[in-house]
Amino acid sequence: MTEDYRFYGDLAEWWPLISPPDDYADEAAVVASALDSADLPVREVLELGSGGGHNAVHLKRRFTLTLADLSPRMLAVSRALNPECEHVEGDMRDLRLGRAFDAVFVHDAVGYLLTERDLAATIATAFAHCRPGGAAVFVPDHTTETFAERTEHGGGDGDDGRGARFLGWTWDPDPDDTWVRTEYVLLLREKDGSTETVHETHRIGLFGRDVWHRLLAAAGFEPMVLTRRDGPDDAPRDLLIGHRPG
Repeated sequence: MTEDYRFYGDLAEWWPLISPPDDYADEAAVVASALDSADLPVREVLELGSGGGHNAVHLKRRFTLTLADLSPRMLAVSRALNPECEHVEGDMRDLRLGRAFDAVFVHDAVGYLLTERDLAATIATAFAHCRPGGAAVFVPDHTTETFAERTEHGGGDGDDGRGARFLGWTWDPDPDDTWVRTEYVLLLREKDGSTETVHETHRIGLFGRDVWHRLLAAAGFEPMVLTRRDGPDDAPRDLLIGHRPG
């Protein structure tokens, strides 16, 4: 899981520069629409694997958010950005808060689940926290049907002279297993102009729509898939949505 990666450990403070919150606005709007597909008015939302809170920056304008993540350092970043939101440290596979929400949201942190067992456990967590009539929205980076080798890059600069740039390269070394590989290279610039280069390998889970549908249904959800493109040149991306019967 994410605790094994420097991105979410000692490098967490760099996250607002590596992947600036403004970059999440369009996707957060799509997620908000998916959350609103619930059969009840959505006000209270639990986000599992909330990371640095960059989706929350946008979603909190519409919803009351509870943000849960495994990494205390990422939660610290999120608290600075979203002080009005409740933050909880916990693992999406077994978190139990003892209360329900109108909707549950899991962004790309779900990609760090590499087995059907872990994915099923997280879906069960979402179901346990979802009110009857509510919805759970999962946004993995890829499903088997949408996966294609790709590269990505980004980053930004702070007001204090610090800056970050990243390059990511994702491919599938073995099509017969349930994960793909992403190589990340970070270039980090400190206030004094000194720089550090970091390389890190991540494993990202890859499951087909049939697996998602089966596991969502087994948990008690009514499953559906929404496939979207950000632009004409962008790869398709699946949102997996589970509606909890009222």
